[in-house]
Formats: sequence, structure tokens, C-alpha cells
Amino acid sequence: MAKEKGVTGRVLHDPVEDRLTPIYPLDLSRVKTVDDLVRAMGQTAFTGRQIGDAADVLEAMAGDKDCFVVMTLSGAMTVAKMGLIFCDLVESGVVNAIISTGALMAHGLVEATGHSHFRYDPKMDDRELFVAGYNRVYDSLEPEVNLDAVEEVMQHILKHWDAEESLCSWKINQRIGEHLARHAKGRGILKSCYECNVPVFVPAFTDSELGIDVALHQRLRKKGGRARLHFDPYEDFEHYAETMLATKRMGLFTIGGGVPRNWAQQFGVYAELLARRGYEKLPLKRYNYGVRICPEPVHWGGLSGSTYTEAVSWGKFVPPEEGGRFAEVFDDATVALPLIAAAVLHRLGYFNAKDSKEAKESKHSPAPVAK
Repeated sequence: MAKEKGVTGRVLHDPVEDRLTPIYPLDLSRVKTVDDLVRAMGQTAFTGRQIGDAADVLEAMAGDKDCFVVMTLSGAMTVAKMGLIFCDLVESGVVNAIISTGALMAHGLVEATGHSHFRYDPKMDDRELFVAGYNRVYDSLEPEVNLDAVEEVMQHILKHWDAEESLCSWKINQRIGEHLARHAKGRGILKSCYECNVPVFVPAFTDSELGIDVALHQRLRKKGGRARLHFDPYEDFEHYAETMLATKRMGLFTIGGGVPRNWAQQFGVYAELLARRGYEKLPLKRYNYGVRICPEPVHWGGLSGSTYTEAVSWGKFVPPEEGGRFAEVFDDATVALPLIAAAVLHRLGYFNAKDSKEAKESKHSPAPVAK
């Protein structure tokens, strides 16, 4: 039955008849787990709803057995102590490959070798921090001695590198992970990635402590009369392309933006050019899922703040009209990431499985000797 217009010309609808989705008050008395909280936030508004929606898309991505999930990382996430979350995402099988800044991996290596980061006191003078060897990352400190320890690991790995074998970021990160698996007791991103066969790519490798350490090692080789090592970034490019071309579906989980995000997304462009310019016969290869956490606004025009719908125009993502699923969270990753990751890992049963495994290992381990 047609509704009649009122005197102002409006036709007021019934939202239930129009099947609008209701939103609900967040009742903390009913929240027992992080997953409960995130699900409840998803039924609210603003950034809370974005976090809930992101968890749902990441869960769908992780549950799609034909989906290869790539995580891109930028920002000082390991200095910000998010490293073990990345370990969990790798060890749970949610993440199948990582593309990162080199700095993030270097600071993660600091953590994995048993060194610490520290709080910055605003009363400290930055000039005095330099003299004392305390590098400031916003509200935290990276002692220079930590980075000296990173160089020791890098020099140990590089001095045994065969000059006939080219360097590239994923091979270097794999060797670092192998070294940590043999010598480090604690957890770390590169250690987890090595043990789970997850490649780690660093497209802007020279822009990092790890890249500087390679440059320093080249000087040692020259001084010692040894052949210099050759770094080939296209080994990274081709290995990533071959990996992604072999997938059925692809998902992208992005923290921040920058080079890691763009390098991951440009694969869709590369695949389209291979087909359109006649290099290979293959279908469009676009990401089917996307979740990103980044506070960068779109109106600055930079890649970090660009939307997934914009990326559809470049052929990087499957549009929602064709089945693509996206979620974008405009928030600090140190707030949003723990909530989203904890909720999804809870839904996948990861923590229960991990607790059971640790309990079993503890049961079969020898009792400590009394002193």
C-alpha cells in the first residue's frame, strides 16, 4: 500500500519494513572476552563499528582455505611492542607472507635477541639522548647498543654468504630467522616466519638498519680482498609475483601504508600488464579481501590514505559488486590491531590450541632440579 505524502512532501518509512540494520548500545555487563567486546563494538558506530567490521573481514579471509593472506607493515610497530601479535598471526596460519619496512624488522630483531626498548621521559633533552646513545621513537627509546647487537647478527650471517648467490630481502630475512631459531630462546617475527615458512619481503631494504649493515659489510669485504655481494631487488619482485600468481584468491591485511602497502598492491597492476601487453595469458589477479588500519585521511592524496575503492580503479582489488570484501579502520594500530587480532584468533580457536600444546609440552618436560 503506497504511503501518502505529508504536508511537507515527505514519505516517512518504517526502518523495519525497509530492512535497515539496527545498532545497539554496548553493554559491558555482557562482555566476557575480547571477542565479545569487538562483536559488540561492531554493532555500534564510528571507529568502534570499523573495528568490528574489520574483525569480520579478517575472519572471513582467514577462514577461506583458498585465500593467501599477505600482511604489510609500516610504522614503528615492533618498538611499540606489537611484535608478538605478528608472531601469533603467523603461527596461527592467518598470515602467509609479510611485506614490511626494514626498520620494523630491525627493531623486531632487537626484541628477538633479548634486548629491550624503554619509555621516553619528556623531561629528557634530545641532544642529551644522542650523546647517551638513546634513539627516540616518539615516546619510546631504542638504545644504540641494541642496533650494535643487530649488526653482530647481520655480520655473522653475511660473512658466510657465498658471493655467487645474490642477496635479496626475503633470503636475508630467512637467514636471520634461521639464526634466531638456532640461537634465540624467545619469540620473534623473523623466527616465527622461518619456522612457519612465511617469506618476509622488504622492498625499501636500504632504508633501514639492516640495509646499513649490508653496506658496512661490503666495506669489510673490500678491505679484506673478498668479492662484494650483489643485491638484486628483482629477486624479491619475481619471487613475490610467482607466489601470488599461484594463488586462487588473495587477501591483504595492512598496518599503516607506505612502500609495503603499495609494493603489495602493485602486483595486480603487474599481472594485468603481463596479460594486456601480451607477455603471458592469465586472468586478472586482484585481491579479494582487504583490511587496513591506518589513521591517514584520504584527502591528502597519498597512498597510505587511499581507499580500497580507489585501488579498484587501478585493477588491484576485486570490486564489492563482484564479491570483494573490505574493511578500513581509521585508528592508531596500537589500539585497533590488538582488538582485531585477539578477536579473530579467539574465533579460530588459536589460543585454546596453543594453551593445550603448551600444557602438553610442560607435562612431558623434565622437572626442575632442586638446588
